[in-house]
Amino acid sequence: MTAATEKQAPASRRNEKVGNVVSTKMQKTIVVEVEMRKAHAKYKRIVKSSKKFYAHDEQNSARLGDVVRIRETRPLSKLKRWSLEEIVRRSSLAQIEDTAGTAAEVDAAK
Repeated sequence: MTAATEKQAPASRRNEKVGNVVSTKMQKTIVVEVEMRKAHAKYKRIVKSSKKFYAHDEQNSARLGDVVRIRETRPLSKLKRWSLEEIVRRSSLAQIEDTAGTAAEVDAAK
């Protein structure tokens, strides 16, 4: 081995998953639904299954419908073992809610 390969930082061994945000009702927490596709052992048909993960979102930046990447982390609470890594794609639904929210704030100010 050369000195250059020894000095490289080890790649993170923490799992990463990509899924859709299905709930943002908690403070600093999002619920991400990850869909998995797997071939059935006997019948070889593709079977879809999904699982929900609770992830820590420090800035409350993720919105409903966003596609996000989450990374495994130490236990933060009873159910939270993931943290928000990045928002891959914003939802068009979230943009509509923002414009509706600003319109409601303007109406409330009047």
